[in-house]
Amino acid sequence: MSEDSFDLSHWPVAILAGGLATRLRPRTEKIPKALISVAGQPFLAHQLRLLRDAGIRHVVLCLGYRGEMIEREFGDGQRFGVELSYSFDGPELLGTGGAVKKALPFLGEHFFVLYGDSYLPIDYAAPARAFAASGKLGLMTVFRNEGRWDRSNVWFEQGAIKSYNKKQPVAEMKHIDYGLGLFRPEVLGSWPNDKPFDLADVYQELVATDELAGYEVEQRFYEIGSPEGLAELDEVLRREQLSITP
Repeated sequence: MSEDSFDLSHWPVAILAGGLATRLRPRTEKIPKALISVAGQPFLAHQLRLLRDAGIRHVVLCLGYRGEMIEREFGDGQRFGVELSYSFDGPELLGTGGAVKKALPFLGEHFFVLYGDSYLPIDYAAPARAFAASGKLGLMTVFRNEGRWDRSNVWFEQGAIKSYNKKQPVAEMKHIDYGLGLFRPEVLGSWPNDKPFDLADVYQELVATDELAGYEVEQRFYEIGSPEGLAELDEVLRREQLSITP
């Protein structure tokens, strides 16, 4: 890739915002997780401003549960300085992997995937550069977690991902999936259309075929996937104003 391809306005971001968010019930009985109020605004508003400030201009929302509410609230994204596209799972929730595959027509030759409950205040250009330099089909950002904020699930050593498993951790796993990946569309070529599958399985396949690059970030992650995480981020955003209102 040429150097000017690191202009992040040409790197779409798929946000996985289609899940049921059962851990946040009863808050999510009538609204999707993306619309939960954090520091007085819908969580997705904070995500979009963070991406805009990083230089990203196109965001694809992968939606399922009550996704029409998100589309009504955010429209074309102009208020947030980004262009929004919408990809809906349909009658059956497609899981994290299936949702990305369905969104491929919006995503182009390289793209980010961001979990819909993650708030990641980092330099997004840095992992994009690392991904381009790697020549691999995918890249996972990782953080040296050592079990502090959630269970570590990545064995990352000497700049490489040796193992990734959310269900069967081993002692060497000191890092955690940070919540941001990068991919080329061909990585999903062999996976089924309109069938549910997990992005974690795609990552594991990439590790097994030596097609997954790793990039270590230093800034800790924030998340709203749990009541505790939601309360913490609400406090952080109110106190430190990590999200900037336009």
